[in-house]
Amino acid sequence: MMENMKSKLEKLSDTRVKITVTLDGDDLKKARKPAVERLAKDLKLPGFRAGKVPAEVAEKHLDAATLEEHILDIAVRQTVPRAFDEVKELALAIPKVDVTKYVAGEMAEYTAEADVLPEIKLGDYTKLKVKKEKVKVEDSEVEEIVENVKRGYAEKKAVKRKAKMSDEVLIDFAGKKDGKEFQGGSAKNYSLTLGSKTFIPGFEEGIVGHEPGDEFDIPLTFPKDYGVKDLAGEDVVFTVLIKQVNEVTLPEEGDDFAKKCGPFKNMDEFRADIRKNLEAQAGFKVEEKFKDDLVTELVKKSEVSAPEVLIQDQVRMITNDAENNARSAGMSLDKYIESSGMAKKEWEKKTKELAETRVKASLCLQILARDEGITVSDELVDEKMAELRQAYKKSPEAMKNLRDPRVRQDVKNRMTVEKTIEFLAEKNS
Repeated sequence: MMENMKSKLEKLSDTRVKITVTLDGDDLKKARKPAVERLAKDLKLPGFRAGKVPAEVAEKHLDAATLEEHILDIAVRQTVPRAFDEVKELALAIPKVDVTKYVAGEMAEYTAEADVLPEIKLGDYTKLKVKKEKVKVEDSEVEEIVENVKRGYAEKKAVKRKAKMSDEVLIDFAGKKDGKEFQGGSAKNYSLTLGSKTFIPGFEEGIVGHEPGDEFDIPLTFPKDYGVKDLAGEDVVFTVLIKQVNEVTLPEEGDDFAKKCGPFKNMDEFRADIRKNLEAQAGFKVEEKFKDDLVTELVKKSEVSAPEVLIQDQVRMITNDAENNARSAGMSLDKYIESSGMAKKEWEKKTKELAETRVKASLCLQILARDEGITVSDELVDEKMAELRQAYKKSPEAMKNLRDPRVRQDVKNRMTVEKTIEFLAEKNS
């Protein structure tokens, strides 16, 4: 331990510090022996095996400048952690070190700069002004499910007549903008139920009145709020070929139909079951939104800054997720961003804002968990790890990752965060 070092703290911001560290001759002397031992490993002298030269012998044959260089390096490495401990700051990444003075054997001075865990002052987390939404399921939602189920039992018959709403058509289509096909605007043997509102307004209506074998153009304008920026508000032309028209006959409602759909005696029981499931889904969404809103409100009421190093870690994670989604869709990241309707600079700005929000939320929840003594037992973590191993048992790469102690720690951290959010919800219910 270096007893003689002196540390002077300078706060560059709420999340970054610079420490000026001064070492004296005794500090440097204590680094001399490990420096000699480090260099002796590569020293070759007659009568000694490689790496076996005694330190006292090796020191006489070492280049003085090289030895001083290693003494300084070791002295710095040994004292940087203690310097941060002395000023009670936690470095979040390896500090950037610059040596400003060095007099061999007498003194050394260096600065160590790093992002640190900021001071966090939690707001009153027992009185957050967040209201939980009411779970509500409309009759129209239930009827939509009923109609979808009826379509699953529908009889379909190919007919030689003009298509009308509620028919199912088999089509080839190609969308063009300025005479050129645009991405995602073409398909072959596509099955479409007219009236389903699967396509933009006007497309399905444009097919009505045409019969099998007809090939025709449907000029349309994409909605101004369409998700793909390049198509929003743009005029296009779809060339459509109708290959088949199917007349769809839905089953009649009644006790027999209800019994086909499950253990139901009648349509009332069937509809009641649909409503129950929809309410459960809606309830889950309401609960998740309530928790998200609580965390957002906690951050607003707290004094917390997000260190840049943690923000950049989150940016990398968000970008990696976007790249994976882009690959799944057969696109480059730039094309994926473009399809979201945002320019790349706007996407990067929003990504950084999201990353900062996540970091602040994570820091607040960590402090809350610490202050309230919220922990997750090793037994529960073991159970979760067992679940993950079962889920990924067919993936050798995933199984290898699950053996990494860091993955286990990450799982424990996530479980602790979940438990902390549950605590927050209970306190504000």
